[in-house]
Amino acid sequence: MNLPEMFGENVFNDSVQKDTLPSDVYKALRATIEAGKQLDVSIAGAVASAMKKWAISKGATHYTHWFQPLTGLAAEKHDSFIEPEGDKVIMRLTGKSLIIGESDASSFPSGGSRATHMARGYTAWDPTSPAFVKEGTLYIPTVFVSYTGETLDKKAPLLRSMTALDKQAKRVLKLFGIDCKKVSTTVGPEQEYFLIDEEEYLKRKDLVLTGRTLFGAPVTRGQELEDHYFGTIKPKIGDFMRDLDRELWSYGVLSKTKHNEVAPAQHEMAPVFSTSNVAVDGNMLTMELMKKVAHKHGLACLLHEKPFRGINGSGKHNNWSMSTESGLNLLNPGDCPESNTLFKLVLAAVVKAVDEYQGVLRASVASAGNDHRLGADEAPPAIVSVYLGDQLGAMVDSIVKGESYTSVKVEKGGIGVPESPIFPKDATDRNRTSPFAFTGNKFEFRMLGSQANVSDANICLNTIVADAFSDFADELEGKKDIEKAANAVIARELKKHYRIIFNLDGYGPEWETEAAKRGLLNNKNTADAVPSLYEDKNVEVFVRQGVFTKAEAVARADIRLENYAKIINIEALTMIEMAKRDIIPAVSDFIAVLCQNVASKLAVSEKIPCNAEIKLIDKLSSLNDKASAAVEKLENDLKSVNKRDVQSASQTMAHLIIPDMEEVRALADEMETLTSADYWPYPTYFDLLYSVK
Repeated sequence: MNLPEMFGENVFNDSVQKDTLPSDVYKALRATIEAGKQLDVSIAGAVASAMKKWAISKGATHYTHWFQPLTGLAAEKHDSFIEPEGDKVIMRLTGKSLIIGESDASSFPSGGSRATHMARGYTAWDPTSPAFVKEGTLYIPTVFVSYTGETLDKKAPLLRSMTALDKQAKRVLKLFGIDCKKVSTTVGPEQEYFLIDEEEYLKRKDLVLTGRTLFGAPVTRGQELEDHYFGTIKPKIGDFMRDLDRELWSYGVLSKTKHNEVAPAQHEMAPVFSTSNVAVDGNMLTMELMKKVAHKHGLACLLHEKPFRGINGSGKHNNWSMSTESGLNLLNPGDCPESNTLFKLVLAAVVKAVDEYQGVLRASVASAGNDHRLGADEAPPAIVSVYLGDQLGAMVDSIVKGESYTSVKVEKGGIGVPESPIFPKDATDRNRTSPFAFTGNKFEFRMLGSQANVSDANICLNTIVADAFSDFADELEGKKDIEKAANAVIARELKKHYRIIFNLDGYGPEWETEAAKRGLLNNKNTADAVPSLYEDKNVEVFVRQGVFTKAEAVARADIRLENYAKIINIEALTMIEMAKRDIIPAVSDFIAVLCQNVASKLAVSEKIPCNAEIKLIDKLSSLNDKASAAVEKLENDLKSVNKRDVQSASQTMAHLIIPDMEEVRALADEMETLTSADYWPYPTYFDLLYSVK
């Protein structure tokens, strides 16, 4: 395999565009992609023709406008290139078909912003994200809007948020004499996932229907020995990873790192940074290909945030930064951050944004699956805070306290033997317990769930930071001494928002108490987190920056709660079915066998000891009766959910149905540990986590 040659071979990328498009068309298209200029629709026909010819050479017979509706997944409707010409057909893709498509929008979530009978929806080409050929179809990345203009997808507001940040960041840069064409946000979304044997997966109704195990006693060996983390990759997993890399590289996805994660059967893939919308498209493609490649290897890829209780779940670390077209990273502190006024102003804007809109950021990552991670015994906590590290933390402390600052010098490290290489030692450590940590020249937003569409978090980040930039630019534009005025703003804002900075252990029990004293939010579940999105202040920031209308902002909050309630409802119904049809009858059968054994012994002689069997019969019979009653309570409580009111439904799910489910599970899991494996109806955690060799 010649990697440089095969990389991006399925992508209509810059080099292909340069080779296939007329020079003037190529330049006009690149101006749109690189500098954010308005698309010249007159070039669409030439681009469509070249794109079609290239796609056909790759074996494509169809094209699709690939979009991301509010389901959080990708959607596609395939049309062939064929058009009739007499009694024959020709292959054609017109400029209009490239730029605009039409799709039925009636069955996609809209948050009540449109009636079911209002079916028309439009897809519109996103030229800044390259098209690609996959499985005989040309995929054209697009946005999705309704007939009346509401955005019905994740990408349109993401692009709007990128535009807002570009506009406001350039105002800040101009204060310092820096003119640029475009400021782009960049993202590198790390992806964690589990791989288990597909045959075992298909035997678990809960995994198939909900993505996680609703039942399952803890395995006797989990992650206690920390031996799986970065451990030797099993041959079958290695084969999967190699095939996945080849697939991703062929689609231009910059898959860089692969390794075993903390939990048994858990792994991670990390890409190189790319522009936010391209990174989002790449991550959507990554999740799809992970499942397809896994199937080819007899594996099932689990992207749920918490498929197994008792071991670490999966997140998606969102590495976020801002850069100009010339490569200037706005979050690069340089060698002397204390004298880098531009960097300090950018840092103050981010700190201000995160503090003022901590509820928005928490809500942006809220989901039924992610609730099992956030605030649990693993990274990160549900409390939003900012980690700056030793160097920047000390610098900010000095600014807030009005004290002099002594620069933290970068030291050389080594192990004390001459043969060992001397390596540069970073000025600050990494804090893996922080939800929003500075890591050198970027912030790592670590709260995202593994199956999330990363658009949501980045829409929020881009918007709130753009708003902070706007505030700063409004105040500083026209000032004669920018350095002096900017440093005054920096000091004021860092003092005002100092509470959000936390450089210690986010897992520590004392942090929750300290955070409450600081007035920080601690919304541990989706039902309690999402209402932040309805607050006037939080709606207005999106409206002010042109990212959402008020109706769109409210609709998306409704959709998030509606989705949460639906997921819990599906999980509860699945749990009821598994318990009533399989678990409770299986335990009853095992009890019956134990009773027969006791009867057989006593038939021989009443003196034969039966205490062990009788004790187990009593225990299991009691647990089974309790489980039956708990299931009945869960069924009855489900009937009380007001499904017409998403806020009421989500509250009932969070505070009544989930505790009911916890009770059913606790009883069933205890019975699993007491029931013969020959009678237990489902593969155990051992079967699922240790079956792949």
